[in-house]
Amino acid sequence: MPKIAKQNRAIMLAVTTALATTTLAGCASSQAAPRADFSAQKAQNALVKGKTSQAIAHAEESVLAEPRNAGYRAMLGAVYMESGRFQSAATSFKDAMTLGDNSSRTALSYALAEIAAGNNSAALATLSEYRDSIDPADLGLAFSLAGNPERGIHILGNALRAGQATPKVRQNLAYSYALKGEWRAARLMAAEDVPADQVSDRIGEWAQTVRPEYFQSRVANLLGVPLVGDTGQPAQLALSDAVTAEQLAAAQTSGLDPVQVADAPMASPDYALPPMGGELPAVGAQVAVAPAPAPIVGAAPSPAEESTGFVAAFAEPTPTGATLADITSSAVRFVSNPVVQKTPASTAAKAAAESRPVAHGEHLIQLGSFSTEASAKRAWGIYAKRYPQLKDYDMVITEARVRGKKYFRVSAGGFKNASARSMCSTVKAKGQGCITWAANAPLPGAIDRGVRMASR
Repeated sequence: MPKIAKQNRAIMLAVTTALATTTLAGCASSQAAPRADFSAQKAQNALVKGKTSQAIAHAEESVLAEPRNAGYRAMLGAVYMESGRFQSAATSFKDAMTLGDNSSRTALSYALAEIAAGNNSAALATLSEYRDSIDPADLGLAFSLAGNPERGIHILGNALRAGQATPKVRQNLAYSYALKGEWRAARLMAAEDVPADQVSDRIGEWAQTVRPEYFQSRVANLLGVPLVGDTGQPAQLALSDAVTAEQLAAAQTSGLDPVQVADAPMASPDYALPPMGGELPAVGAQVAVAPAPAPIVGAAPSPAEESTGFVAAFAEPTPTGATLADITSSAVRFVSNPVVQKTPASTAAKAAAESRPVAHGEHLIQLGSFSTEASAKRAWGIYAKRYPQLKDYDMVITEARVRGKKYFRVSAGGFKNASARSMCSTVKAKGQGCITWAANAPLPGAIDRGVRMASR
């Protein structure tokens, strides 16, 4: 087992989908399901003991008992990841994020699971969104694994320049060069930490994993987990329409923010996630790389298929220096600021998001309330997709403090009184809560009573 896996992981047991589903079915049919927190604790204990199949069963029970708890779903994703069930892990991590988990750890876990499931586009989108909060050592490797080694090389090279000259960063950079086919650069960088008589073996092992169709093997090899068949998360655990993100903060109360699902007691934040983007395993200790099962998708998408705004900031050619010093210098020259350069698009977006006074109707509809501003903004995107009518109105994020807790309320602004009531009726018809209010009469608990709107 790789050294990093020994240090960070107590689980190396495989579990089949059939076993997990059978256990779940037995739980679902019981008359008295265990309490969610009890099941979560049992899952934790099973993880520590390396009993992955039991951990899965208990983690699934906790989600069944409390399906809107983001922490339990994130823990379930971590357990799935440990068992090599990447498709199920991706679903669970995505559900956790939908329910309000905005941690960089869960975002990185979700991205890595999607990479292993063959969905690079979803992984790249998430990595770009969380790029400022994920450790560059992990971020760079994740971009490389997701089919964009150019960006990974730039991020990792910049981390070296910023002083993060650790074996983890160097070896992740070396592997990123290998994924791009820059074998000379990969060898030179790997030689910084690998004994000279073992460098060729290390490069040979990498050469067996770089083909596009081996995307699952790469992630499994990196994390030290088995490759197993996975048909996806059991249907009983699906996040139904009744508990989607749009409804987390839309429960209507009389003047007080509802107890938000995102703020509900969550599973312990210390659940055992795999060490994402960890230092690559030592030579001779890697899990054997077997040909991956039939790929879920084809080769990774080309950079041209991605958003050009972020890519444009890294448009320089790939480093080609002949020496380690040249390679390092070339890699970090593209970005002048530490970790990652802010893109021109982000500046424009910030300018576009400058608040402005209400321009038309003075009535608003509150759609939800979240514990963080980032969650509120992300929820607006979901609302806008579900209700196309909102494209003609403005996103309004207001702060509130209720019973000592701070909330960020999500509203749509610019309505006339009648149209606000009509829109709320549409929202309520789909089973969600909705509150109409006026700009000159904010809801109770509002911190800033001056309503400002972000442009559409």
